[in-house]
Amino acid sequence: MKDVGIVVLGSGSSGNATVLRHASGSVLIDAGFSRKELLARMAAVDLDPGEISALLITHDHSDHVKGARVLADYLGIVTFVTAPTFKALNSKDSIGAKVEIFSPGAEFNAGPFRVRPFPVPHDALDPVGFVLSPKESRSPKIGVATDLGHVNNLVKARLAECDALLWECNHDVAMLRASDRTISLKRRIAGRFGHLNNETSIEALEVLLHKKTRHLILFHLSGDCNDPDLVAELANKRLEQLGRTDVALTIASRDKPSETLWVEASE
Repeated sequence: MKDVGIVVLGSGSSGNATVLRHASGSVLIDAGFSRKELLARMAAVDLDPGEISALLITHDHSDHVKGARVLADYLGIVTFVTAPTFKALNSKDSIGAKVEIFSPGAEFNAGPFRVRPFPVPHDALDPVGFVLSPKESRSPKIGVATDLGHVNNLVKARLAECDALLWECNHDVAMLRASDRTISLKRRIAGRFGHLNNETSIEALEVLLHKKTRHLILFHLSGDCNDPDLVAELANKRLEQLGRTDVALTIASRDKPSETLWVEASE
């Protein structure tokens, strides 16, 4: 089987974790919930944690690494991380015993996947996005980009030609402005190294969606500064404008895991 399955265990400021599945194994991208919660969410969608052979970390913020050490050691799996992120997590005893260091831009193998990491603009030590594909076929290509303050040319280039795209759609500008968050936090979120607002995220689809893209998963929605129904309305309107009714849209939940979405290998 060449197809790749995507399970978003949860995505938002309270935690982020996504599993990519393949016939020969699976990998976990981020572990931003406790081990207990991660295992419970896997069980809720009949996902066997024993099939996971690697953990990939995008960056060191707690909503992406809360359960990283405990889960990785519990499963006995390798954690793939950049050197600066490893240093930060290791200093807090927040990373598992088995570690592989990678450099942004340098491909590596993790479980059954070939992984191409790339830098993203976010206010973490060494944040990255990923493009993953099965080692033996290089298709389908799954792009993952969360926690980025703006869409630069490198991000556009690295996410080209993806069959499925997991893409941040964090906040509504008006809702953020009206929120009771501090001025400094609002500026951080809205800044060039913060998080993508709905308008910027959805406008970028014109460039990011390739002719072979069939799945779009919008994730990392803010719990109090966004609305899943609003995001779905805006995204569907944009897809229609682009003539891309062939793209299936999913809005990832903060509170519950998604069922496995299977992405077929492209010709």
